[in-house]
Amino acid sequence: MSCPSGGFSPSGEKPAAVYADWFEQQLIEPMAFEPVSRDDLCLAHSRAYVEGVFSGKTNNGHGNRNLDVAESTRWTVGSMVAAAREAVRSRVACSPSSGFHHACYGAGAGFCTFNGLIVACRKLLAEGLVRRVGILDCDWHYGDGTDDIIRRLNLTGNVVHHTSGDEEFRDSDHYFVWLESAIQQLRDANVDLILYQAGADAHIDDPLGGLLTNEELSKRDSMVFEGCNAEKIPIAWNLAGGYQQAADGSIHKVIDIHRETMRQCKRVFDQGLLLTPYCIVIDGECRCGE
Repeated sequence: MSCPSGGFSPSGEKPAAVYADWFEQQLIEPMAFEPVSRDDLCLAHSRAYVEGVFSGKTNNGHGNRNLDVAESTRWTVGSMVAAAREAVRSRVACSPSSGFHHACYGAGAGFCTFNGLIVACRKLLAEGLVRRVGILDCDWHYGDGTDDIIRRLNLTGNVVHHTSGDEEFRDSDHYFVWLESAIQQLRDANVDLILYQAGADAHIDDPLGGLLTNEELSKRDSMVFEGCNAEKIPIAWNLAGGYQQAADGSIHKVIDIHRETMRQCKRVFDQGLLLTPYCIVIDGECRCGE
């Protein structure tokens, strides 16, 4: 999943750094997964764009034609798909991935090459694991690529999208009013799964964000996980943006934020609730494999 992107964003190498931190802190139970195929990527993008990126004829989301970056996206998107499947089975899972929501149907942008959120939605919908998916995008920036693909592929009946980047927040109080409303609207839409982008770029010190302090980011994550847990809605989450870098180039402040998100996830879901029998029933049949 990790590959130097050749651009401003550290997201290309972030999966390995975050994974190493979580593993050292004994916060995770790793699981294996497979990369997606080019055909899978065409569930969200035009064939011409996908083939152009992998042939080196078309810029990726980082503005270059690095084939190693292209190959890494099969694994980041594969991780998101695997996390979504696992969440349906066991209520919660995480993909330590970034770089999805600015990728439009026919182009990448904003450090995003392929939209793993939409690929995950369409894979699980096709597999009959879900009927409706909610995307709760708390990256600080507008998920324009996600909206573009939803419109182009007419997915509005199956994918419910809330993106904080589409709002102009006066202050953190305004932010949490929006968040509470978004969570409630996803509940009311009877989604079978929520894909949550827990962006670190919502931090007040982020050079491309933000508004929230460390404590408020922790509150954000707590609200999301507790809201899903209370309604027994499976949730698969990922890292999304985060651009704070130290003078030596390290991203320890971003890693700290992602660690706290994982801690909030474990706090909410490590209370015996993962042991509760749970499945999604579609047309009278359990689709969770349990």
